[in-house]
Amino acid sequence: MPRHIRKGDMVVVTAGNDKGATGQVLRVFGEEDRVVVQGVNIRTKHVKPTQQSPKGGLLRRESPIHISNVSPVVDGKPTRVRFENRKDGTKVRIAARGGKVLHTLRGEKSAPPQVKVREKTPEAPE
Repeated sequence: MPRHIRKGDMVVVTAGNDKGATGQVLRVFGEEDRVVVQGVNIRTKHVKPTQQSPKGGLLRRESPIHISNVSPVVDGKPTRVRFENRKDGTKVRIAARGGKVLHTLRGEKSAPPQVKVREKTPEAPE
């Protein structure tokens, strides 16, 4: 099943305790159908002092939420996602609200970055 959410997308939470919150997707767990969204579903863990963290204390982290509880944001509103195969062979994700292209999945790969090659300097005569 194609994923309507990818890492780096801006999403809005549509269900749960953080309903209405927006944030960027930090990680996608494909097997479990879960995503980690920045600033959403914050959980607190009590950490004992150890050699790695000598102070210990409270650790606040984002926990995963189900992928069905988030939607991509277009113009500040949640939208559904459509997949379209174009004639030039590219497959793109398109927002149902407004038709904006969210991401190109395959096809026209961007050109590799240009690498500068330093020319050898002529050695000085002895």
